[in-house]
Amino acid sequence: MSDLIAAIATGQSRCAIGIIRLSGDDCFAVCDRVFRANSGKAFPVLPPRSMVLGSLLDQNGNAIDHALAVRFPAPHSYTGEDCAEFHCHGSPVVLREVLLSLFRAGARQATAGEFTKRAFLNGQLDLTEAEAVIDLIDAETAAAARNAAAQLDGALRRVLEPLQETLLDVAARFYAVVDYPDEDIEDVRPEEIAAALSKSMELLDNLLGTCRRGRVLKSGVRTAIIGRPNAGKSSLFNALAGFERVIVTDIPGTTRDTVEEAILCGGVLLRLTDTAGLRETSDAVERLGVERSRRAVEDADLIFVVEDGSAVPTSEDTDAVRVAAESGKPWIFVQNKCDLPVNASFVEWAGAITPTVRVSAKTGEGLDALESAVRELFPDGDSAPGTLLTDERQEAAARRARDAIARAYDALQSGFTPDAVLTDAEEALDAVGELTGRTVKEELVSHIFSRFCVGK
Repeated sequence: MSDLIAAIATGQSRCAIGIIRLSGDDCFAVCDRVFRANSGKAFPVLPPRSMVLGSLLDQNGNAIDHALAVRFPAPHSYTGEDCAEFHCHGSPVVLREVLLSLFRAGARQATAGEFTKRAFLNGQLDLTEAEAVIDLIDAETAAAARNAAAQLDGALRRVLEPLQETLLDVAARFYAVVDYPDEDIEDVRPEEIAAALSKSMELLDNLLGTCRRGRVLKSGVRTAIIGRPNAGKSSLFNALAGFERVIVTDIPGTTRDTVEEAILCGGVLLRLTDTAGLRETSDAVERLGVERSRRAVEDADLIFVVEDGSAVPTSEDTDAVRVAAESGKPWIFVQNKCDLPVNASFVEWAGAITPTVRVSAKTGEGLDALESAVRELFPDGDSAPGTLLTDERQEAAARRARDAIARAYDALQSGFTPDAVLTDAEEALDAVGELTGRTVKEELVSHIFSRFCVGK
């Protein structure tokens, strides 16, 4: 158990219902000082995990609000400690007054992520499940939410547990050989251990193969819209965003700076960036915009090259295609203004460019084809929900584990001494432990939970 913490769990804006949560030593005694149940029962004897109506009181015993209280006795609580929640009316003033009353009664302000950190430290969650909490809060698509919910339910932990057991078994066998070199230990069968290590490498290879999809699911696809001025880039941006996000005019060079918006396209979250037209210009401000456009291409995961299909192609059109083609990144050639007659010279020029999608940003025609093209570039894959590695920390730990297992396998096959195999097996075990939180360092734990909001 640890000191009593309290925080508003529902943010600071006005809402219908606001929640204040507590966890730690003397939780129920402190709650008894600020909550009076309508039934007259003391807080410590209220039925667990049941909502009870009553009044929240200030330090002078005056009512602040009529609210519902819930008591969660340890260890059957989110943090594993004694916990409580008050469900009040969602006025920020009311919530602050209740929180102040709790502080005066003996609680302190919780830090960012402290409730979930305590859940992890008390064994209620492993690290993959704890990280899934923030992923679930930050989810911007239904697929991201499903993956995070499955990880919170232990999907990734269940994949990693057999791997940990295999590595523990390998390490235990070699410890016996190293510690008792004169004994005839039959448990060490090189063929069985090699098979176990090979299977472990395959499992980690499969996990690492989910990283790209995991990053797309969690962070989205950085997408730059490029092309010459007046090709319809901003119109396409607005059409995908679903509202007039940027100014559109017939005057070339209207867009002077990059503009960003998160949108769903074909079920894929795109971090869409509208850019200034790629061209040489004497206008100092527009020139800065063109430079930012080029940086947006460098940072992008996907490029839309937008061209005006009703116009004669220019050297600027060719330059935009070349920039995308030479970037080494996936790109889609978007022939815009298909509601207008197609210029014959444009058809001849664009014929060899793939992949091509014809759209009208003005009418919305062809946007479904663009969504299909994006979906083909970033498919869902066949991984079960919750088994995707979604951030760089997880990927780095899994890669270290895979490399260490490969070294242990090679050492075993080469007939190296048992201590050489053991060293690499232990390194792999530590890396997997870092993934799940078994061997994670305190400073890394603090960094992970600092990303959380207060109250979670």
